[in-house]
Amino acid sequence: MRIGQLRLRAARALAAVAAALVAVNVVAVVQPSVARASTPSSTGEFDYAEALQDSMLFYESQRSGPLPADNRVLWRGPSDLTDGADHGLDLTGGYHDAGDEVKFGLPAAYSMTALAWGAVDDKAGYQKAGQWAYVERNLRWGDDFIIKSHPQPHVFYGQVGDGSSDHSFWGPAEVNPEPRPSYAVTESCPGSDLVGQSAAALAASSIVFQTDDPTYSAKLVAQAKSLYEFADDFRGKYDACITGASGFYTSFSGYWDELVWGALWLYKATGDSTYLTKAETYFPNLNKANQTTTPEYAWTISWDDSSYASYILLAQITGQQQYIDDAERNLDWFTTGYNGQHVAMSPGGEAQVDVWGTARYSANEAYLALDFANWLKTKSLDPTRQQTYHDFAVRQINYILGDNPGHESYEVGFTNGGTNTAWPQSIHNRTAHGSWDQSMTDPPNTRHLDYGLLVGGPTSGDGFTDSRQNYQQTEGALDYNALFSGALAELTTEYGGAARANFPPTETPDGPEELMQAAPNQTGTNFIEIKAEVVNKSGWPARHLTNGSFRYYFTLDPGETASQIQLTSPYSQCSAPGPITQFSGSTYYLTISCAGQDIAPAGQSAFHREVQFRITFPAAHDYTKDWSFQGLGGLATNATPVNTNYIELYDGATKVWGTGPSGTVTTPPSAPGQPAASAVTATGATLTWAASTAGTNPIAGYDVYSVSGSTSTKVASSTTTSATLTGLTPATAYTFDVVARDSAGTVSTASPTVTVTTGSSSTTPPGAPGALTVTGTTASTATLSWTASTPGTLSIANYVVYQAGTPATAVATVSGTTTTATVSGLSPATAYQFYVVAKDSSGQTSPASATVTATTAAAPPSSLTAQYQTSVTAASTGQLQPMLNLVNNGTSAIPLSTVTVRYWFTSDGGANTFATNCWYALIGCANVTQSVVAMATPVTGADHYLQVGFTSGAGSLAAGASTGQIQNAVNKTDWSNFTQTGDYSFNAADTAFAPNPAITVYVGGVLVYGTEPH
Repeated sequence: MRIGQLRLRAARALAAVAAALVAVNVVAVVQPSVARASTPSSTGEFDYAEALQDSMLFYESQRSGPLPADNRVLWRGPSDLTDGADHGLDLTGGYHDAGDEVKFGLPAAYSMTALAWGAVDDKAGYQKAGQWAYVERNLRWGDDFIIKSHPQPHVFYGQVGDGSSDHSFWGPAEVNPEPRPSYAVTESCPGSDLVGQSAAALAASSIVFQTDDPTYSAKLVAQAKSLYEFADDFRGKYDACITGASGFYTSFSGYWDELVWGALWLYKATGDSTYLTKAETYFPNLNKANQTTTPEYAWTISWDDSSYASYILLAQITGQQQYIDDAERNLDWFTTGYNGQHVAMSPGGEAQVDVWGTARYSANEAYLALDFANWLKTKSLDPTRQQTYHDFAVRQINYILGDNPGHESYEVGFTNGGTNTAWPQSIHNRTAHGSWDQSMTDPPNTRHLDYGLLVGGPTSGDGFTDSRQNYQQTEGALDYNALFSGALAELTTEYGGAARANFPPTETPDGPEELMQAAPNQTGTNFIEIKAEVVNKSGWPARHLTNGSFRYYFTLDPGETASQIQLTSPYSQCSAPGPITQFSGSTYYLTISCAGQDIAPAGQSAFHREVQFRITFPAAHDYTKDWSFQGLGGLATNATPVNTNYIELYDGATKVWGTGPSGTVTTPPSAPGQPAASAVTATGATLTWAASTAGTNPIAGYDVYSVSGSTSTKVASSTTTSATLTGLTPATAYTFDVVARDSAGTVSTASPTVTVTTGSSSTTPPGAPGALTVTGTTASTATLSWTASTPGTLSIANYVVYQAGTPATAVATVSGTTTTATVSGLSPATAYQFYVVAKDSSGQTSPASATVTATTAAAPPSSLTAQYQTSVTAASTGQLQPMLNLVNNGTSAIPLSTVTVRYWFTSDGGANTFATNCWYALIGCANVTQSVVAMATPVTGADHYLQVGFTSGAGSLAAGASTGQIQNAVNKTDWSNFTQTGDYSFNAADTAFAPNPAITVYVGGVLVYGTEPH
């Protein structure tokens, strides 16, 4: 939790009181009257190279977005993969601010500037410690995000995520469910402080990369110039526009300090004196001490105020005494005192300007002191101040590293060459803690060692409370480590040290991450009922389990078959139990799927799913001998589930937990096709279906089940792909599915269901329709006509046209008084077979008419091409974001109101209702229509499609023209995830517009581009 407004408001108030007392020659803050417990050494007694190595790794642990292959923090994974999507942008990347997971632009930009400053002035130290490649890597990660955040000359995105909602979640960034809106400053609502600091970051970084990557360096300079122009031309405080930052990172100092600071770095990067002139021109606008003409001195550089560092840069660049005096006034206040005033010092010797984050401020001033002392030395100026500033800086860094009354390092993981094991253990950092149930106290220990994190530090009395709730002392942040790293690099140059080999060491998980727990729920002589829990406590890294399933193994007794086993479920947060599959010999397992459930370490109800299931055997059965019951026999019924290694947990096809029995694995048959009903009467019906594919053993037959809720009852068996059902109740709706059974009794998963409604009793069904003929075709339609059926007892309610096949598919329905129908959605130049069935008012069906063949016309020539791009490439996402661009390569205009486009996808469980959005369209979102359509017959890769159309206001698409980008978005109304990698139209490789024939385009209803899924 970082609430900068509260932190700085209190500190600024104290500073104002101090300045007021100066005006009447009263010492506001003096050396403590209590004698110091110790004085930190001013010599190099620590391994500064190791400390710098740790600090570099801290930045990697703060990364947001997709992580690169060279990621060294193996407990971190991809996070925040839809950042920027609310504005149709890719704002992934960058850094999480602190122990939270918001990307706050101002402190992040300051951190990159400060980190780059240390790299520019102390390159030798980074190289000596073997950390030059890592500081470049950390800068590039932050700089690339700044560039992404500047999509237009006068637009800059300065925050992603909402501080209030983000702070309501305590868990790993990889599974944070909170919304992540993005916020920008513009020319109509500017942010000179935010944008000016971002310009400074890129300009300073460009100097770092001048030798190693001059092309990237030039890119940074160009972006820095653009940002600075925006900041300078359109002035204002950013938190007046990005109001969500106010209270977290309020801009108390205003924007003049960033305009000076940014201009100085652009001057250093380019040599263009225009920028130096701007810096000196704006310098008088910097804040003054207690309404005097003296620049502020009783504070230090921070994310809010760069003035104190600008004093030093201006002194170094110009050599003018005015700026030297300003720098020395500040440094004297921290060291020997100025006008009888002195910074507050803890008894142990830490310089403290604030109660929150004391170590950060002392490290910041230590860097200013070292950098300025070095400059004085190069200019042969004031040897006394050189030594005073140097020794002050070394004492502050030594205090942080362990030369303090607590004898512990305030940098996490710093061992000082293997001699130290004392550092804060309960840091305030959500991802490092790794809670799975949104609790600061569960687990009690921090799961990950967050190397290099500089905590807030001690109190004014050198006290330190190592508590996760104590965020003022135990939280770290990007800005804490920035100048701390520069100081460590300088001290490495001076005193040396040795970075550790094979760093960082590999962490060992603290226990199972994805696992099964179980207990007996109820028992009987012929049944066992189990309460099972799918549990996700993952942390290496934290991850979603969205395609989970588990297997419970049991043994059939002699003479029993799998078809005799009854499976029921009194309660399940996943699927109904089944199917039953032969593993080997008499050993079988049932599978329960949790596909579509997002099981993640993200809260009390999020990290687990409960399933209660009962296995009922045809006779008495000793369930205690079943493989998966091992370890559960000592538990009472309704006991709390315990970890069990004998129930296997899978993520897709990959086993992630558990051990199954040994033996040769039997592959079951595939699921049969969806059954189709015909010859429905008051008491019977005929079902037909597509055959299963055999597994290990040949298919012996099929069983038809009547499905009611989680209960399935076998009603028929067949050795063919059809079955006639009898004994049904008149005027009743039934739901049926079919399973295949092999020669060993292993059964397949169930087919999709079909619902059949029987007719009323004592009625005669209608006769078959006659004389079915084809009266016309187009490239996508066929028109049929027939002679009316002879009614039975009841009148004819409607006619249903079927496309012949196994199974047949209903493709059109008309009223009982109509004897013609048009079938649409057909492919050009394709032969189709159709027949017609009459239905009476009770639902009874007639025999089928004769079959007729219709061949569609060839497709008309078209020049339309659908181009596609996506910015969301993750396998699992809460929102599909297909971007489209239609191109007319022909010679004549096409009215867009006649054009429709279909993007084909699978819904993947969860809600079956959808919301659509048009985020941006060059032709105007008001001229774009969107709808999600469920396919009558799902196919591999598609059960729905997004249909995009156009109003008359879209006009015509001229020859050689394109519609321009159309940004579409689809989400389920419960925001459950899609698994888009198997979607027919999805292509993760298309991150730039490219033709995609898996997206179909229609003109006047006729397919003119692409191929429909089938």
